[in-house]
Amino acid sequence: MNPQFQSLYTAGGVVSAEQRNRVLRNTYWLLSLSMVPTVLGAWLGVSTGLAMGLGAGMSAVIFLAGAFGFMFAIEKTKNSSAGVPVLLAFTFFMGVMLSRLVGTVLGLANGAGLVMTAFAGTGTIFLGMAVLSSVIKRDLSAMGKWLFIGAVMLLVAGLANLFLQSGALMITLSVLAVGIFSAFILYDLKRVQDGHETNYITATLGVYLSLYNVFQSLLMLLGIGAGRDE
Repeated sequence: MNPQFQSLYTAGGVVSAEQRNRVLRNTYWLLSLSMVPTVLGAWLGVSTGLAMGLGAGMSAVIFLAGAFGFMFAIEKTKNSSAGVPVLLAFTFFMGVMLSRLVGTVLGLANGAGLVMTAFAGTGTIFLGMAVLSSVIKRDLSAMGKWLFIGAVMLLVAGLANLFLQSGALMITLSVLAVGIFSAFILYDLKRVQDGHETNYITATLGVYLSLYNVFQSLLMLLGIGAGRDE
């Protein structure tokens, strides 16, 4: 191999590694920042009863319309200075929508403890997936389509359960959601580390949605369990 070409190739590899590390650092930083408006939104929702006043059907409609609207806006602004504020506004909205579940659980015996347990469980899962993403060497790109199919099936089944009101189905869906979105965290972080995702706003959005769903599912499972014990 030509020495000059080899030198350029090596330099290109170093730059690529630096870029991947920079995207990963920015993703972690923005992910941490996104927790602030989420908590504020949840606190506001619980304090005012804003989300509690909505019926389950109306809450689902507002959630889906708002979430997809924000995700469309984030995709459009991800390469501009407006990208981060739009993402943070989205996380505030998600916090408000989460307040319905949080408020219900807080009304149970040891409700605050259940919320903290769900938070700790979510943090443990994230830490585990982050470590796995740095240890696993194989390409996980093939996981993407199967995880997407699983997420769509969960969404459809969840919407159906708004009408069925099946406790057993809710528990099953919550358990499946913890597994599927934990795998999504691993998949999204691995995409950044492998250089497949180079926009930290998009990467943050993917990991945030997975963490949100894991926390929500754990909180729902804990709330159902505590509700049956009372």
